Amino acid sequence: MVRAQADRFEVAVLTAATNTRLLIEQALEFRPRAVVIADDTKYGEVKAALSHMPTQVLAGVAALEDVVQDDEIDLVVSALVGSVGLRPTVAAITAGKDIALANKETLVVAGQLVMELVQKHGVRLLPVDSEHSAIFQCMVGEQHNPIEKIYLTASGGPFRGRSLEYLATVGCEAALQHPNWVMGAKITIDSATLMNKGLEVIEAKWLFGLQTRQIDVIVHPQSIIHSLVQFRDGSIKAQLGLPDMKLPIQYALTHPERVPNKLRRFNFADFPELTFEKPDADTFRNLALAYRALEIGGNMPCILNAANEVVVAAFLRGEVGFLQMSDIIEETMGRVTPIAVPTMDDCMETDGLSRDVATDLVAKFKKVYHIAK
Repeated sequence: MVRAQADRFEVAVLTAATNTRLLIEQALEFRPRAVVIADDTKYGEVKAALSHMPTQVLAGVAALEDVVQDDEIDLVVSALVGSVGLRPTVAAITAGKDIALANKETLVVAGQLVMELVQKHGVRLLPVDSEHSAIFQCMVGEQHNPIEKIYLTASGGPFRGRSLEYLATVGCEAALQHPNWVMGAKITIDSATLMNKGLEVIEAKWLFGLQTRQIDVIVHPQSIIHSLVQFRDGSIKAQLGLPDMKLPIQYALTHPERVPNKLRRFNFADFPELTFEKPDADTFRNLALAYRALEIGGNMPCILNAANEVVVAAFLRGEVGFLQMSDIIEETMGRVTPIAVPTMDDCMETDGLSRDVATDLVAKFKKVYHIAK
């Protein structure tokens, strides 16, 4: 999207976790002032590839927090995966940078604290997730009209309609086959378990100042309606479009303008049926666990998220089964001490402790899983 709007944007900094190939490729094209490779073991590779350029090469997670404070930066696109995105996003906010937020874990882990910082520093927090972008777009011009309810749409993932018996046998290859979206492995697994939707429920609470009862989830397999807002008079607004992240990314980058583009247009004739159904929270328990964490509040969403990151990684390694992920998350939520009003340090400590508890549980469940296999 930056390439398509080259007259509007300059790339100041590019960062990556481990993908040196793409980082180098994009740095050669966009010639940023600095790049960061979070995996410091890959620093030499990036440094050598860009040695002929004036681009500064940095490495390590701490460098992410430093570069976002650059005086030349106006907007930071926070698209890291997982709770690792919290500290760099907070650093950017406190430096007065507007945020295009694609890292939902920032608000899951420390939503109240982050929103207080957004208010304190007077920055814009622009949602990039397709569902939250849809809500954001539906609210344009409605600032004085209270929301009665929002509906976050979910595709249902690759296992929609499947039974517990079937899910007990699935592996990560099947779980990574998302029907509509092309995403990274972690988010794709979260979509398959409906945890991604649960995290989006928590994110929506903080982005739009809602109560838990005002946030509903509806399964929409075609992924054309990206979410809906119902106002107090009963009217409902929906944002529609093909499942392509380029549009919500562009909207966040150019807001409040709608800039022309060459993206493929939606055609109603190609989708004669748009269907909806209730999510199966009994089979896909992660959605119910996310609602429970949101209702309890405090550091409980942080516990939920940390445990989920651990179990997804374990599932991708083949160490636990699909259904066991929910078991481990629920048990972790019961073992870690709840804190009603956590500080940022509390959130960081909770994150680490929850990972330790979940890791221990993975080891226990792993033995059972391999015996069963």
